[in-house]
Amino acid sequence: MRASQRARGEDVALVDSLLSADERRRSSGVRFDELRAEQKSLGKLIPKATPEEKAELLARAEQLKADVKAADAERDAADTETQQLLQRLGNLVHPDVPVGGEEDFVTLETHGTIRDFGAEGFEPKDHLELGQVLGAIDVERGAKVSGSRFYFLTGVGALLELALVNAAIAQATAAGFTPMLTPALVRPQSMAGTGFLGQAAQDVYHLDKDDLYLVGTSEVPLAAYHMDEIIDADRLPLRYAGFSPCFRREAGSHGKDTRASSACTSSTRSRCSPT
Repeated sequence: MRASQRARGEDVALVDSLLSADERRRSSGVRFDELRAEQKSLGKLIPKATPEEKAELLARAEQLKADVKAADAERDAADTETQQLLQRLGNLVHPDVPVGGEEDFVTLETHGTIRDFGAEGFEPKDHLELGQVLGAIDVERGAKVSGSRFYFLTGVGALLELALVNAAIAQATAAGFTPMLTPALVRPQSMAGTGFLGQAAQDVYHLDKDDLYLVGTSEVPLAAYHMDEIIDADRLPLRYAGFSPCFRREAGSHGKDTRASSACTSSTRSRCSPT
């Protein structure tokens, strides 16, 4: 985990803080269990004690009551801190992933021959230019209606989107997946359980009045579909392919938009997600 944090350029000390909090959680839990066990044993002794012994046992019972309450509070605080630190940790980076920024990419393999359009006397258009020529993408009206980074898919653009969705769902179904149209709003435990309320919280939309989150991918409701359930092993694997609108602030992408990317980095998207 330390190596992963280092490769991400994130706080390595967070791992040690987490280990420390987890140790406090464990030790305070053991302390609480020991005090509770003593408290129960004492409760059985008091009725059998002599009048002389009873006063001493009752005094000890009062002290134990306070100690148990304090140990319980310490355990809860350590557990809360542990969970908060866990949510701040990034996903583990695969050891084969190059360390660095976008310029440090490594090409694993290529297929076919890369065309030299300049030599052919042809200047290729980016997808936004093509979309405007074909009447498939309307960025200007998207910005008028919803603000920057939004767009309309129109005509053949809308048909292409639907065709791609149908093709993806058909392929997933043929591979044994169950197609799912998932909710676009989920409860906090669903969002937190899929890791989107820690390091990715800045990209998530929250509806304060309802305490619900707009999903950034259908993976969230898919992963939460069997939340708090125990599934018999003979039913596994369960394969689902979900489709939903997806909402993200893309907070980490501010300042990175270009003409070539503006139409595909919108704050709303639709996506198929196999899980």
